[in-house]
Amino acid sequence: MTTVYTALPNRLLVSRDDSGGTGDDDGEDGGDGEWAQSTRLEGYDLECVAVSPDAPDRVFVGTFEDGLFRSTDGGDSFDALETDFASDAVMAATVSPHDPDVVYAGTEPSRVYRSDDGGDTWTHLEGLVDLPSEEEWYFPPRPHTHHVRWLEVDPHDSDRLYVGIEAGAFVIRDEARDSWQERPEGSRIDNHSLATHPDMAGRVYTAAGDGYAQSDDGGETWSHPQSGLEHRYCWSVVPHPEDPDRVLLSSASGASSAHTASQAKAYAYRKPGPDADWERLDDRGLPMGKGVVRTIFDECSGSIYAVSNAGCFVSRDFGDSWSVLETDWDGEESKTPRGLAVVA
Repeated sequence: MTTVYTALPNRLLVSRDDSGGTGDDDGEDGGDGEWAQSTRLEGYDLECVAVSPDAPDRVFVGTFEDGLFRSTDGGDSFDALETDFASDAVMAATVSPHDPDVVYAGTEPSRVYRSDDGGDTWTHLEGLVDLPSEEEWYFPPRPHTHHVRWLEVDPHDSDRLYVGIEAGAFVIRDEARDSWQERPEGSRIDNHSLATHPDMAGRVYTAAGDGYAQSDDGGETWSHPQSGLEHRYCWSVVPHPEDPDRVLLSSASGASSAHTASQAKAYAYRKPGPDADWERLDDRGLPMGKGVVRTIFDECSGSIYAVSNAGCFVSRDFGDSWSVLETDWDGEESKTPRGLAVVA
């Protein structure tokens, strides 16, 4: 059974394939009648959602004003966690691929917290805001502050955590040494999402407001393959599950065209190989262009899921074609999704 968690600004949509299949039985549509959709956390200002395939019943949802919520029954119910976070604005969350009991959360202002017991208790990982560049960090809509936008644990090193600060820095956390490293050579400043690859040690991808970048040495140095990428305010990135040199990316020309439905004009791109130019995925079944906000991607069981204000879609051929997963979008065309997590 596949479950799709879509975090919207005012609710969490839980879409479940109760048939136990893919929800796409004929390859042409989303499998109408097979997906059951329910609404959770209605009225909360959601920011992120995280779930691990190793503990699929445990789901974490961060909110802007009400802290962190956790479900232990696969999204059927949620409880607010008691934490001692310095802020109730939880902007990022992730579960370690090495141990599903290890969970990280990031807040606004920028702080990182770690739980070793599945979210019951938390430890503040001190020192992040003591980095020299912190005085240059700021989030333009709220320039008096900044936040942790993304957290990513290296799948080849359980002690290595990658942190994207919006806006200000890419930061590496070394848990074994209890240390932070900021702004390594060539790293992006406005990191929106990060990704790694289980089959390629050292590979890190970033979709940033100042462009795409990738590293082959665990974030120590970065390259910037931009050829063919006409829109460079990048938001979401996902690599092919079996080929680290093939990448999907969502982007726009700037923040307003990425996030604001009334001004939206966002696109999806694919890099088909290590030396290939980016290609725009026009006419593949994934909505883009005028009126469509930036897409958020996630991978599950070899398929790529994508969500925007136009709905939720799935591709089983890494972007060659897309089909609608949810047809009952219930007027969400004016909403900009905040997060996507898919688990089987």
